[in-house]
Amino acid sequence: MYRVKQLDTSVNLAGFSQWLREQGVAHRISEEGGFQVLWLENPDHAEPVLAALDRFLAEPALRQAVEQQNRSPVHVGGRWQPAPRHAPVVLGVIVVAVLLAWVTAMGRNEFAALMMFIDPRYYDWSTFALRLDAVTDSLSGGQVWRLISPDFLHFSWTHIIFNSVMLWFLGSQIEWFDGRARLLVLFLGTSIFSNGLQFLVSGPLFGGLSGVVYGILGYCWLSQRKAPRFQFPPALVTFAVGWMVIGFTPLPEVLGLGRMANEAHLGGFVAGLLLAALMPARRL
Repeated sequence: MYRVKQLDTSVNLAGFSQWLREQGVAHRISEEGGFQVLWLENPDHAEPVLAALDRFLAEPALRQAVEQQNRSPVHVGGRWQPAPRHAPVVLGVIVVAVLLAWVTAMGRNEFAALMMFIDPRYYDWSTFALRLDAVTDSLSGGQVWRLISPDFLHFSWTHIIFNSVMLWFLGSQIEWFDGRARLLVLFLGTSIFSNGLQFLVSGPLFGGLSGVVYGILGYCWLSQRKAPRFQFPPALVTFAVGWMVIGFTPLPEVLGLGRMANEAHLGGFVAGLLLAALMPARRL
């Protein structure tokens, strides 16, 4: 074993030790002359383990998050693995989306028009001014469901599967750690903002949960900086933002992927960041 660090016995390393085990880092902690000593089996792990230990000792919020994760029934082997009962709201949204994808024949029948931001059969939406008039008339007529119903309109199984996987992975964590009320506020806020922006820019021919997914990702990323509790690879944010930027170029259409709802992605992400900034992070 490789001697890495000596600390006072008053420092509680139980949570850190369990976290190391979950990461597959072989180690042991011994007591010598009134001190505790951290040993590693592989000396190549010394530098990252010491960096993680320094952060663990310096950040009370991080220690609390690690202890909460160690006690959590939704973490198995240190990884986020919830059951349906842990996130019923997220599961319900996914089920509704799948059912409506079937009912609308992937947006190919007349029922799909009832789910669009406005009904394209009855309104002229060729200019920005006409789109404003159309949405004002539609909402004043009581069709308020159209603010969020485009979320449940998908045009391929690949589209809905990808959105569902991302929504389950991130949304279930928000529902578990921050509560269902916070998740519903986030869902409504990102839905309205992303759908509204997409409609005003391009009209009603769009759909999908992508705007909500981007909003949830933005919320998780910024809120995580206030109080660490979510589990996701940092590269996911880089990839998502990069893909959003690519969406504003002709590349997706050149590759045969069609035109993406870029404004919905951008609107959702910005809305998620704003909500994370405005709503205090829930302390565990």
